[in-house]
Amino acid sequence: MPRPLHPTALVTGGNRGIGREIARGLIARGCAVTLGARVEAEGRAAAEDLNCRFARIDLLDPDSYFEAFTKSGGWDILVNNAGILNDVSLLSKDSDFATAMEVMVAAPLDLIRLNTPHWRETGWGRVVNLSSSLGSHARGLKGPGAYSVAKAALNALTRVLVRDLPPGVKINACDPGWVATRMGTSAAPLTVEEGADTPIWLAMLPEDGPTGGFFCKRQPAEW
Repeated sequence: MPRPLHPTALVTGGNRGIGREIARGLIARGCAVTLGARVEAEGRAAAEDLNCRFARIDLLDPDSYFEAFTKSGGWDILVNNAGILNDVSLLSKDSDFATAMEVMVAAPLDLIRLNTPHWRETGWGRVVNLSSSLGSHARGLKGPGAYSVAKAALNALTRVLVRDLPPGVKINACDPGWVATRMGTSAAPLTVEEGADTPIWLAMLPEDGPTGGFFCKRQPAEW
């Protein structure tokens, strides 16, 4: 199926950083974007600034994203951008393992499951999972705490869902690089515009584009 003239898109964690820039880029390409954010005031302010829809989505609260899906009826493009990063040992009683896995693996899978009937009906869809080089086995899973484990699991999810998603739906993961955001800190060498480029490209892939891959700077990256 051809791409809709104005695809609908959900960007989680879209109120700031890379997510906000992805939302901005998709809007500029004719998409009808819903900006998802956990903190309502911040999300509404960002959506108003970008002139797009807003949905309160807390990935630790399934009811919130089920409500957003029910109101929307589904999206053509799903960008799983929201994430957390804490430097706490996995062996510590204060480990954020369960939270990290919920936010960066279980909730994205829930959103994909919820949206699958919409894709079956339309015959066209794109899923973009924001991963990281810190979730790459080839690069040593060097991230702090549960972050690397969760991103590696998100990469695995990207690879296996290719066989389950309806025809016409492409799913890919990407490493945006080290970007100057609140999570990435001001020491990062890349701008949010640079970090958002590959996710936007994956969200708008043509029919002959790749699926089930991991990309950085629009090039295949090592798993």
